[in-house]
Amino acid sequence: MSKFDVVIIGGGMVGAALAVGLAKQKKTVALVEGKPPLPFAPSQPMDLRVSAISKASVDLLSQLGAWQSVEDKRVTPYLGLETWEHPECRTRFHAHDINLDKLGYMVENRLLQLGLWEQFDAYPNLTIMCPNSLDRLEFLTESTKVYLDSGECLEALWVVGADGANSKVRQQANIGITAWDYRQRCMLINVALPDLVDGSQRDVTWQWFTPSGPRSFLPLAKTSDGVQQGSLVWYDSSKRIKQLQSLSPEALRQEVLTHFPKELGDVTVLQAGSFPLTRRHAQQYFANRCVLVGDSAHTINPLAGQGVNLGFKDVAVLLDTIADKGLDSEQAFVDYQKQRRTDNLLMQSGMDFFYKTFSNDIPPLKLLRNVALKAAEHSGEIKKQVLKYALGL
Repeated sequence: MSKFDVVIIGGGMVGAALAVGLAKQKKTVALVEGKPPLPFAPSQPMDLRVSAISKASVDLLSQLGAWQSVEDKRVTPYLGLETWEHPECRTRFHAHDINLDKLGYMVENRLLQLGLWEQFDAYPNLTIMCPNSLDRLEFLTESTKVYLDSGECLEALWVVGADGANSKVRQQANIGITAWDYRQRCMLINVALPDLVDGSQRDVTWQWFTPSGPRSFLPLAKTSDGVQQGSLVWYDSSKRIKQLQSLSPEALRQEVLTHFPKELGDVTVLQAGSFPLTRRHAQQYFANRCVLVGDSAHTINPLAGQGVNLGFKDVAVLLDTIADKGLDSEQAFVDYQKQRRTDNLLMQSGMDFFYKTFSNDIPPLKLLRNVALKAAEHSGEIKKQVLKYALGL
């Protein structure tokens, strides 16, 4: 049996970041993952799953030595964010409002994961067990035995659940969740876009609210042959999204041109996919020598693209509390839970309020929210503080 300080179940973006961070702290770490990220080639099509990476997340990735590796592949900086329902009542955020050169980057999730995996070889105290997966946990007094599907058995002081929304670690540690279904799906559509007339890059992400759900645009990088790309996000009923998914690329293009703002311009549909919208929040973040991070602890409405940024915040705080208190002290995990559960709940509740407030067609509420958006545009310091909070500053 191999013994480790920490065994991490799940080697996605958040689990991989925590693995590198703990290895930098000289902890012995085992990372268990079902499959490694695919290698990168510039000719590869853009992945559908893209995240808006905040400055705080970039700072963490830089500290872990991974950001340069990610940036060398394919990232798209964005400078502005706009949101509106009525076109005359827009709230605009821009990097120069808070003296930054950019608000963040649009990055494919797989490339974030890959950039972190490329750091693994630098740490002989980090063991990668891939392909492999968790079978079961056995809880002892001062450690936990981790039985893998391969038949191997590991022993660890702590086990980390970074294994996603349906976390097996969370289930086996008997940590309950509060969850509900939004009864909607989110469709992601990667498109090719015409070049702007002035030759500039598209560097503003926007969201337009409709009674059936938001429509969003994320600027993406150009292809290796110079074609500008973008990601469209379409929220709607499950029935409507499934109907859209059944269409040919040309028929879906026509639906996009009809149901997205005219400022989008013409598009060519490259690929599309969808997923259901659900909210989950663990009732506690640690129990039975298991601790949860990322989607294992919380999933959020993807409205503001904050999911992975919240996961990276989990990693940053957990690394700090462990560095401060050590793995032998439960207080490290008490402090982690106290800091992160409150912040994640606040972000979840804020996104839910925004989502529910705008996803209807009640006239008085429609008037009120447009007045609020117009007022927010001219709120000065308040708008700056909201933007800073969203960016993790």
